[in-house]
Amino acid sequence: MNIREEIERWEEEWLSPHAVRSRESRGRLREEKPDSLRTCFMRDRDRIIHSKAFRRLKHKTQVFLAPEGDHYRTRLTHTLEVSQISRTIARALRLNEDLTEAIALGHDLGHTPFGHMGEEAFRDLTPTPFRHNEQSLRVVDRLEYNGKGLNLTWEVRDGILNHTGQSPLPATLEGRIVRIADRIAYVNHDIDDAIRAGILTEDELPEGPLGVLGKRHNQRIDTLVRDLVEASRDRGDILMSEEVAAALDELRDFLFARVYVGSVAKQEEDKAIMVLRHLFHYYLEHPEEMPREFREGEEDLRVRVCDYVAGMTDRYAMRKYQEHFLPRVWVGEL
Repeated sequence: MNIREEIERWEEEWLSPHAVRSRESRGRLREEKPDSLRTCFMRDRDRIIHSKAFRRLKHKTQVFLAPEGDHYRTRLTHTLEVSQISRTIARALRLNEDLTEAIALGHDLGHTPFGHMGEEAFRDLTPTPFRHNEQSLRVVDRLEYNGKGLNLTWEVRDGILNHTGQSPLPATLEGRIVRIADRIAYVNHDIDDAIRAGILTEDELPEGPLGVLGKRHNQRIDTLVRDLVEASRDRGDILMSEEVAAALDELRDFLFARVYVGSVAKQEEDKAIMVLRHLFHYYLEHPEEMPREFREGEEDLRVRVCDYVAGMTDRYAMRKYQEHFLPRVWVGEL
C-alpha cells in the first residue's frame, strides 16, 4: 500500500459520511495515472498554486484601485483568506480539507484586472456575458499549460464554477463551504480596507450586525465561522443561523451602499473600464500583437481577445494602455 492509498483509507475511516472521498471522485476530463503520494484533490491544489494565473493574482485589485499603502488586500490575499476560513470549517465538519482548499485557491483565477469593474468592462463585449466564475473554469480547463489546461477533477471544477451567489449551489459540501467563506472573507476585509482608506470609520458601521457578530474584525470572523460549524454539523448541508446570516447580509448591503458604489475611492472605476475596453478593441483590430496561444484557435476572436486582456494584471493592463494609446493622445488622435 502506497502513501496515497493510506491517505484514502484514512479518509474512509475519519471523514464525515457527507464528505467527498478522494477515491470517489468523478475523475478528470482526461484520465491520468494516480500519484503514489498525493490524492487527486491534493494534486489539483498543487497544480493551481503552480499555475501562472495564480501568480498573477498578487497584482490584481480586490476593491480599491491603486491604493496608497502595502496593507490593502489584493486578489491573492483575498484568495488566501478564503482558503484559511474554508479549511477551518472543513476540518471542523470533518469534510475533505484538500478538496475545499483546491476550490478556494482556484475560485478567482479568472478574475479581471481592476476588480469587479473589470468584469463589468467585458460584460457585453463577448458572445455571452462575461462572468468571472465561468472564466475561472475556462482558465483551468483551456488557458493554462499552453492551452492544455490543468485537467482538474470534476469536484474542484464544479466548486470553482458555482462559487458565486448567481450560480447554482455546488454539488459538494466542500464547494458550498467556499461559497460562504468567500462572502465571510470579503465582507470583513473590505470593511478593514475601507476604514484604512478613510472611506469609513468604525463608528459608522451599523450597530445591529456588530451587536450580533462583534465589533472587531477577528470577532466577526470567529462568530461567523463558529455559527456556520454549529448550524451545519450532521445536517448534510452548509448553513448559518437566521440571526447571523441576516447580520452578514446587512453588513454586505451596507458595504454596497457606502463602499462598492459611489465612494471617493471608487471614482477611478470609469477610467478602469475605459482602459480595458480600449485594450479589447485594440487587440480585436491587431490580434497579431497577442501571444501565439491567443492568436490561434477555432473560437471567436472576441473570446480569445477577452482571454488575453482579462488575464492581465492591473499594472500590465495600464502599461499596455499607455503603450498603445498615450502616443495617440499626444498627437491629438484621441
